[in-house]
Amino acid sequence: MIQLYQSTCLECSQLITNRYSTSFSMGIRVFDKKFRPPIYAIYGFVRFADEIVDTFHDFKKSELLSRFRADTYKAIEEGISLNPVLQSFQEVVNQYKIERKLIDAFLDSMEMDLHFDRYEDSLYNQYIYGSAEVVGLMCLKVFCEGDHERYEKLKAPACSLGSAFQKINFLRDMKSDYDERGRVYFPGVDFQNFTNEDKIRIETDIKKDFDDAYKGIVRLPEGARFGVYLAYVYYINLFKKIKRVTAARVKEERIRVNDGKKIYLLFSSALRNQLNIL
Repeated sequence: MIQLYQSTCLECSQLITNRYSTSFSMGIRVFDKKFRPPIYAIYGFVRFADEIVDTFHDFKKSELLSRFRADTYKAIEEGISLNPVLQSFQEVVNQYKIERKLIDAFLDSMEMDLHFDRYEDSLYNQYIYGSAEVVGLMCLKVFCEGDHERYEKLKAPACSLGSAFQKINFLRDMKSDYDERGRVYFPGVDFQNFTNEDKIRIETDIKKDFDDAYKGIVRLPEGARFGVYLAYVYYINLFKKIKRVTAARVKEERIRVNDGKKIYLLFSSALRNQLNIL
């Protein structure tokens, strides 16, 4: 009956994904069926780690994160966990040979949020890599299914896509990050004096990431390409909305793409995929 336990744990990771992210949930649903379970498992893992540092304010976050790290590696080594999220994640890590250095980099970035509220260049680059780029690399491990040559060719674009997504998240959540957590992620940016020039500089950096990422998206395996492209299209549209507003407005509200627009993007992207014009 181990299969029942495994499937139940996976359903927990899928529920977490659906509750926390409509955009990524949409993308995962259009993956080939074989890719959906492992991507849900990866998202559930990274989402819960992020919750520890961002949400559990009344608890000892450092201890919780340290315990989560230890439990993660124990689950991977033993091939079993009574934590449903870690059970699903360890299955993916062991099946797709996800390197420990990627998991370390991710958990290290989560720990950084416990100690830093300003991120200058070196810390910023380290944080972007650990919090976003390595998550893309974990997913790429799944998509490539052991094809090391393809994985190596697509690593750089996968990192660029993760970087673009994270930087847009930073812009979108700039107000809440500062008001609720006292954080400013962008190097050299003073939240109180955030200018349009600051915003344009950040947007130029994001545009380069997107351009580099697209070159890899079109070369992904067929069963993964459309789902990743859909997430890319959603974030491109969010990026366009953010670009149209002033720096002052970014400080005042969370810019988002409404659900109706997301549905439109789903169908229009599906049509482009069917016509093979991604």
